[in-house]
Order: sequence, then C-alpha cells, then structure tokens
Amino acid sequence: MKKELESTCAVCDIPLRERICTNPDGKGSKGCPTVLKKGLVEKARREYKKEGVHEFARMASIQEGECYADRDKKPYLMHPVKPRMLEICEFAKKMKYKKLGLVFCGGLAKEAGTVSGILTRKGFDVVSVMCKAGRVPKEEIGLKDKDKMYRGQFESMCNPILQALVVNDAKTEFNVLVGLCVGHDSLFFKYAKAPTTVLAVKDRVTGHNPLAAIYLSEGYYSWLEDQTE
Repeated sequence: MKKELESTCAVCDIPLRERICTNPDGKGSKGCPTVLKKGLVEKARREYKKEGVHEFARMASIQEGECYADRDKKPYLMHPVKPRMLEICEFAKKMKYKKLGLVFCGGLAKEAGTVSGILTRKGFDVVSVMCKAGRVPKEEIGLKDKDKMYRGQFESMCNPILQALVVNDAKTEFNVLVGLCVGHDSLFFKYAKAPTTVLAVKDRVTGHNPLAAIYLSEGYYSWLEDQTE
C-alpha cells in the first residue's frame, strides 16, 4: 500500500508569496496540506463556525492586524508596533475576559511579578500560580538524588498539573504562561480548561530567547546539528 504523503510546510521551497496557501494563483509543494488535505481543510472550516470558536478566531485575527501600523499605505511595508504583552492585554479585552491565570516558573518569578502588575493595572483579576506550588518532592515521580538540580537536599518537583487545577478551580477565562520547562508546559496545556497563550518560553542559555540559537545555528550554535549523538 502506498504511504500517504504527510505535511512538510517547513521545507517548502516555493517563495512564501507564491505558495497556494497565501496566493489564490499559487503553487503547492509535494507535501502541501492545502492540496493534500482538502478534507481536513473543510473540517477545520466547519470548526471555525462553532459558537465561541468563531468569535475567538475572529478577534485573534483582528488583533493580528492591529499589531501593524500604516496598513492603508500602498505599497505596504510591514511596520509592527505592539509588543506581545500589550497584544495579550488587548486580545483579552476584546474577548471581554475578566479573570486571567498567570502560570509561571519560579526562575521567572520577578518577571511574573511585573506581568501581574501590568495585568492588574489593565483591570484584570489575576490568579497566579508558580511551578513549585504543592511542595511535592521529586522522589514522588521516581527521581533519584542524581537526577536533581540540588543534590543531597529536598527539592520540589515542578507541578504543572496542580497549576492547571488551581486556575481551573478559579474559573479563569484565559491563561498566560511564563517560562515553564519543556514538557511541563505540555502537561499544563493538557490539563488546563481555559485557552492559554504564551508570553515567554524558558531558555536558560539565551535569556529566554530560544530563536537566538536558531538564528546562530550555522555559526556559534552549529553544534546543535551535530550528527554524532
């Protein structure tokens, strides 16, 4: 049986503005989902018509456009003007959300305090919960002393499931995630009931700017592509 082609947008060699996904007269590559997955395209379109989903998607797209200035000028040159923090506040206002969850890593506690202050001054009710809440020892999930950061002493595990349960219990309408570890963020997404956006992701080496390593992957970070592992 011939294997069905899967989506490979990331390696499409067609210029962005000439792709079928952005241009009615565009072309599709070998692994183009716009061409290959027409049934799923229609399924997604039906989902956008559902109550709640439609308005969420509509406001998200309006917010996207409002992040650029001078859109009335021709020819148009992209001119972004809003940082993500402001974008989150504006989107939450558009959706008429009142109660927000602020879910953060202890390594970014100072930043979370600043974010909480901004959200509060913008008029939101903020429910914040740090990753170490619950004080559950790492041994409870099977870690040995050698697996800890601080060996030879007590260490709380990161507890993204509890973080999700706390904001769920508070009935937050929208959650903002700041710096959870890889995997821990995934568990939070899995258990959280309200939609969640990400303000910052953790990257301990690059000052929480993971794209820095990608931008330098052909230079100082070329070891990322080491094939010897």
